[in-house]
Amino acid sequence: MTVSESLRSMGKVLKLSRKPDFDELKLSIKICFLGMIAVGVFGFVIQLISSLILGVGG
Repeated sequence: MTVSESLRSMGKVLKLSRKPDFDELKLSIKICFLGMIAVGVFGFVIQLISSLILGVGG
């Protein structure tokens, strides 16, 4: 793929894109926060299990 093809492809994507309305933005923010919470809980559980296995308590 050449540079001109890449730029043409990027231009097509920009023409098709649009600004999200408020409801879409709210949904996107909720999904991001749920993902961050899930990653945090997952990390906490892993740390809890490893501290119980190794016997290193806080």
